[in-house]
Amino acid sequence: MTRAIMIQGAGSNVGKSLLVAGIARAAVRRGLSVAPFKPQNMSNNAAVTVDGGEIGRAQALQALACGRDPVVDMNPVLLKPETDVGAQVVVQGQRLTTVRARDYAALKPTLLPRVLDSFYRLAQSCDLIVVEGAGSPAEVNLRAGDIANMGFAAAADVPVVLIGDIDRGGVIAQMVGTRAVLDPADAALIKGFAINKFRGDVSLFDEGMITIADSTGWAPLGVLPWFADAWKLPAEDVMDIASRGGGDIRIVVPRLNRIANFDDLDPLSATPGVSVDIIPEGRPLPLDADLIILPGSKSTIADLDHFRAQGWDIDLAAHIRRGGHVLGICGGYQMLGTRISDPDGLEGPARSVPGLGHLDVQTTLHPSKRLALSQASYLPSGDPVSGYEIHLGATTGPDTDRAWLSLDGRPEGAASPSQRVRGCYLHGLFAKDRFRAAYLSDLGKPVAAGDYGGQVQATLDALADHVENHLDVDAVLAMAAEVQRPSD
Repeated sequence: MTRAIMIQGAGSNVGKSLLVAGIARAAVRRGLSVAPFKPQNMSNNAAVTVDGGEIGRAQALQALACGRDPVVDMNPVLLKPETDVGAQVVVQGQRLTTVRARDYAALKPTLLPRVLDSFYRLAQSCDLIVVEGAGSPAEVNLRAGDIANMGFAAAADVPVVLIGDIDRGGVIAQMVGTRAVLDPADAALIKGFAINKFRGDVSLFDEGMITIADSTGWAPLGVLPWFADAWKLPAEDVMDIASRGGGDIRIVVPRLNRIANFDDLDPLSATPGVSVDIIPEGRPLPLDADLIILPGSKSTIADLDHFRAQGWDIDLAAHIRRGGHVLGICGGYQMLGTRISDPDGLEGPARSVPGLGHLDVQTTLHPSKRLALSQASYLPSGDPVSGYEIHLGATTGPDTDRAWLSLDGRPEGAASPSQRVRGCYLHGLFAKDRFRAAYLSDLGKPVAAGDYGGQVQATLDALADHVENHLDVDAVLAMAAEVQRPSD
């Protein structure tokens, strides 16, 4: 018998993703086989799965908390914003289409059967599914055709625990207001609630918990203090990227509008002796950077336009003239070349634009997307590297003759004659400790290899401890209901 419980939030960014990971790890400690599930996610920070698709990075982290490999059924619908009004729709790991936001409402009802199919298939492989909602169920204007919150919970008959974020203020209104606007049938699916991100003496909110419980009829499950080590876990949302200071090696990263797959930065931020500075628009790239990383992008040409609009192209050229190092990953690699062509209009209007010109390579975008988990080696040192590829298009040109990676037995990447400017398509490469130490040592300031994977696992254990100490996990698990697939 497989059971399921759903964690929804009274708003966005209330900490649902981390709570699901913590609850899942706590359940695994109880001897349960656990899987995460998010019906619909919106993120450009994706993970490649073992079954050859892509899902949100948060679900990959949750899978790690469960001790499982990520598969596409854990996040059957992934929306990847390409513009302010449109997004790529990925269904069960593969690109389906690109739609405008106003047109997605008509598409959603056709996706619910695929969502349920993934949910019921996933249920065959575990004892417990911990489901994560998206946004807030109080957005009742989006209830018709909903597949992310109450629409899914009602269709699959999954009980809900609602989470409020006290750090933003007004949490009593969040919770009671959600109860007030919900349809009675939807409200009945909510069995309990908890408050997250509390700072200070938790007992000061005892009366607040009573007020919420009396006003909603939901069971109070706990008040969770702020989890200070959350930054040590891979971030999903671009707004969660933060600069980390204190090291002799200064790495600078321009925050692109459509930055994608920025988990490349997490191992660097966690490395002693390294500072990672995320530079927002309107600020110049610092003069004293040891390494500038151009990260991945969901809309490479549009982000290249944005890069130039900030004057960062001038800053980057000055950095290179002073002997600074540059690394472009995926979309950032494409930007460093002499030209980017999008003849089919895959990421916006069809056009061809000049690149930044620091690598003698050219990129042409093609409709087929490369999705692969890959093994590589760092040619200067021979250190093993692993990561993933997730990109459109191919890059060619003379500087690819100076490939600096061997990827699944083939040359990968390009480098300038000085080797100070490099690019590649492999994401996640800095998670390998020996490679990370070797690459950073090439900047002239040696660092220790460390144990990034061990740190992530230790932080997941600490997160589970945190959840166990402040949330009634046994009560949450008791609220989970048996998954019963309707007969056809």
